[in-house]
Amino acid sequence: MGIQVISRDGQPEYAVVPWEHYQALLKAAGQAPATPPVTGGESGEQQPPAPAPAFSEVGDIRRAKGIAAEQLARNVGVSPAYLAMIEAGERQPDAAIRRALAWHLGVAGWSEVS
Repeated sequence: MGIQVISRDGQPEYAVVPWEHYQALLKAAGQAPATPPVTGGESGEQQPPAPAPAFSEVGDIRRAKGIAAEQLARNVGVSPAYLAMIEAGERQPDAAIRRALAWHLGVAGWSEVS
């Protein structure tokens, strides 16, 4: 498997894998296959991504996916009380929590710096 590891400050931070292997990892994890980015026009330019939902929608997304608040909090690495504050719009999660929420809820865009 041709994996590229990207490090920051001497520590591995990201792993880049070929698309086919990424799809296989998703399947092994019981997740739906990812769709490739949409390109448009004759020039092949990528279309801008759809805007990410507001963090106050975390609770709605979590419930729609059938995930208990305690389970998501544990998976993300925060307390259930802190997750409740994010869901209520009282707290804005930092970059690490945004990435974890994006991963566990399958929401594109939250892992980007805003």
